[in-house]
Amino acid sequence: MRLIQTLKNIWKIEDLRNRIGVTLLLILVYRFLSVITLPGIDPSSLTALQTQTAGGLMSLLDMFSGGAFSHASIVALGIMPYISASIVIQLLGIAFPYFQKLQKEGESGRRKMNQYTRYLTVLILLVQSPAYLLNLNVQMRQSAVSVVIPDGFWFALSSTIILTAGSMFVLWLGERITDKGIGNGISFIIMIGIIARLPNALAQEFISRVAESTGGLIAFLIEIIFLLLVIAGAILLVQGTRRVPVQYAKQMIGNKQYGGARQYIPLKVNAANVMPIIFAQAIMFIPIGLIGFGSQAADKWYVKLLAPLTDHRSFWYLLILSLLIIAFTWFYTAITINPKQMAEDLKRNNGFIPGIKPGKKTAEYLDEIMSRITFPGSIFLVVVAILPAFAEKFGIKMEFAQFFGGTSLLILVGVVLDTLQQVESHLLMRHYDGLLKSGRIKGRSGQMY
Repeated sequence: MRLIQTLKNIWKIEDLRNRIGVTLLLILVYRFLSVITLPGIDPSSLTALQTQTAGGLMSLLDMFSGGAFSHASIVALGIMPYISASIVIQLLGIAFPYFQKLQKEGESGRRKMNQYTRYLTVLILLVQSPAYLLNLNVQMRQSAVSVVIPDGFWFALSSTIILTAGSMFVLWLGERITDKGIGNGISFIIMIGIIARLPNALAQEFISRVAESTGGLIAFLIEIIFLLLVIAGAILLVQGTRRVPVQYAKQMIGNKQYGGARQYIPLKVNAANVMPIIFAQAIMFIPIGLIGFGSQAADKWYVKLLAPLTDHRSFWYLLILSLLIIAFTWFYTAITINPKQMAEDLKRNNGFIPGIKPGKKTAEYLDEIMSRITFPGSIFLVVVAILPAFAEKFGIKMEFAQFFGGTSLLILVGVVLDTLQQVESHLLMRHYDGLLKSGRIKGRSGQMY
C-alpha cells in the first residue's frame, strides 16, 4: 500500500511527473536509434562482430552502448568517447596551470571546461569512427557469408560523420535528461544500455537451469538470492563514507551572529567509483591484442607467456587485474580528492576540525584519513570486480554473470540511488513522505566518472 501511495504522490507533483515523462521519452529515442544500422550494412552479416563483442573489452563497450556497438548502429560508439575526453580534461586539470585556473573560476570555468571536453570528444570520435569501420570490415569478411562493407572514400567519410554525429546526439540527449528530466543524463543512458541486456541474460540463465537440468529451479533461486546479497554489498560500497566533524567559528556581521555550528565532511570510501575497474580492464585487454597479432606464431615465447592473461577466469589474470584496480583506486582518488584544497576552503570559511590546526595540519589529517579508507575501499572494489569470474566458474552463463559485479553492477546501483534520491527530494520538498520509512536515500554525491 505504501508503494501505491508513493506512486500517487509522485503523480500529484506536476514538475516531477513531467521530468519523468521527458526522461522516458528521450530514453525511447535513444533505444530507437540503437537499432538503426549504418547505411550500406547488412544486419544479417554481423555475426562475427557480435561474437567478437561477447567478451573482453569489446563486451564492455557493447554493454555501455546497450548493444548498439555489436549491431553497427548509427550510435555504435555511444557515450564512451565523451567519458574518455572527460577523464583527459580532469588529468589536464592536474598537470596544467591554465586548467587548474579554470577549475577555480566557478560556473564560467566549468562551462569552458565542458566546451573543451566536447571539442576533444569530437576529435576522439573522428579517430575512433574509421577504426570502428576498419574492424567492422574485418569482422564481416570473417562471417559465414563473407560480406564486405561498401568500399570507397565517400562511404568511409559519410559513415564517420554519421557515427560522430550519432554519439554527439546521444551526448545531447544525456544533457537534456539532466536539465529537463530526472537523474544524471550521461549515467542514465549508460544504465539503460546495461539494463537492456538484463532480460535476455536472465531468460537464458533460467532456461539453462530448468530446461537443461543443470541445477533446476532451486539453483536459479539461489543465484537470485546471491545476486541480491551482492547488490546490497555494492550499495554499501557506493554509499560508504567517513564523516569528519567540522566546527565553524562564530562571527558577528552587523547585529547578527553567524557560525558556531558543527557540520561534517563526508569522505567517500570509494571516491573513484567504477573508474579503476575500467582502467584496469583496458590495460588487461593489451595481452589479448598482442596474442591476436601473434596468432600466426602460436609457438612464440611471448604468445605462451601472455596466453593465461587472455582468460578472464585464470588466476594470473585475476591477480594482475586486482593489483591494477588497487593501484588505480589510489591514483584516481589522489587526483580527484585534494586535501590541501579542502583545508584552504575550510580556513577561508572560518571552519576547522576540532583538535587540528587549520592549514597544513588539516590537509595532512584529511590526507591520512583518505589513505586509511581508500585501501579497504579498493579491496572491496576488487571483490566486486572479480565476482563475475567466480560466478562463471560456478556454472552461471557469462551474460548473466556480468551482473554479479564489475562496472555493470556498480553503475546500476549508483545511478538508481542517485535517481531515487532526486525523486525523494521532490517529494520532501512538497511535504510528502519519502521513499523509505526510516532515513533518507543517499546517492553517490557525484557523477559516475
